[in-house]
Amino acid sequence: MHIVLQLLLFLYANTYNMSELSDFVKTKRKQSGLTQEEFAEKAGVALTVIRKIEQGKENLSLSKVNQVLHMFGHVLGPLNESHATRNS
Repeated sequence: MHIVLQLLLFLYANTYNMSELSDFVKTKRKQSGLTQEEFAEKAGVALTVIRKIEQGKENLSLSKVNQVLHMFGHVLGPLNESHATRNS
């Protein structure tokens, strides 16, 4: 199951630019007035998860990314087939 989640994040990273995710999280965190440490604690993830996301790293667990994105009312999910076909 963990491999599937990493594959979905890999597909996301190659369909979209990881810097978009990175910029979104960093901007929202700063707008909330939280340090990386404070935000990690609120999101229930390790500080390294926040740092990896904000640095645009691609080797992330989808479930951890979704924990972070949930703080802003967003989640990543699998692309539907029609979307994947349009971007091929």
